[in-house]
Amino acid sequence: MRKLSILAILLAATAILAGARLPLHGPLPQAKPEPAETTSPAPLPDKAEPPAPEDVPAPQPKPDAKEPEAPAQDRPPAPQSEPGKSEASTPAPAEPMQGPPLPPGRLKSPQTPEEEEKPPAEQTLEEQHLTIEPESDAEHAECAAALQALGVVFKETPRIDDGNGCGIDKPIIVSEALPGIKLKPEATIRCPTALALARWIKESVVPAASAALPEQGRITTVNQATSYMCRLRNGAETGRISEHARGNAIDIASFHFEKGDDVAVRSRRGDSTLTGAFQRTVSAAGCLYFTTVLDPESDAAHETHFHLDVIDRKGGYRYCH
Repeated sequence: MRKLSILAILLAATAILAGARLPLHGPLPQAKPEPAETTSPAPLPDKAEPPAPEDVPAPQPKPDAKEPEAPAQDRPPAPQSEPGKSEASTPAPAEPMQGPPLPPGRLKSPQTPEEEEKPPAEQTLEEQHLTIEPESDAEHAECAAALQALGVVFKETPRIDDGNGCGIDKPIIVSEALPGIKLKPEATIRCPTALALARWIKESVVPAASAALPEQGRITTVNQATSYMCRLRNGAETGRISEHARGNAIDIASFHFEKGDDVAVRSRRGDSTLTGAFQRTVSAAGCLYFTTVLDPESDAAHETHFHLDVIDRKGGYRYCH
């Protein structure tokens, strides 16, 4: 009985399946229904509605500038330019500036009165506004005592003031550079100049003459070309004041001996005689006593004499040529 029931169920299922057929066409696609009309989302809080396209101002040119990025939440926003001012940045100069920018229309920075003046090389004596350097009473007295100890014949003379910085606070007039050696003509100079001259003659000139020119005997006269004189260097119209105008310099032109000819100071670079050796020796030795020595080999302005001066330079520097 049970077998018959199962068989009957199978027959019924077969009949049902035999009668069922697939449709000739699958289901047709249905048109997508129109979405319901939606409204624009509400703007976020604290944000204004963007302006209409026609109200947007034209972008301002920004050379070499990139669009700024929106500031991050953990970073303060970039500073905003002031209303009415252009946002265009000023291009950097080609070279680093050496000071504040110049005002418009100016070609150079303003100068102080000192900077506007001509340099001493271009100034006349009147334009330099110089003054006479004061001398210490104690130092002058000490120097005068040293001259007397060497036997220098000299006399004090009143203060010289020729204006424009020319002059000597405590001048002396020297007639004998050493005992028995006259200085012709008499020289008006400062005491330190006379002291350097006396020591140079005693310690260098006299011994060199004795060694090189013994047959001419001793030196009896030193002939000087210039002592005190109010002028600029080398007698120029412009430039620095001469040390002659301060009493610091003396020019030596020749040496007179007991016998024979005078030894004139002139160019002796190629002179292989003892006279040439004498002149070169005393010229070189002059730098032991003077801070400036210019001889005939220096330049055309000194081709006939030695220029000797005691100008005070920083660090004890000396110029000898």
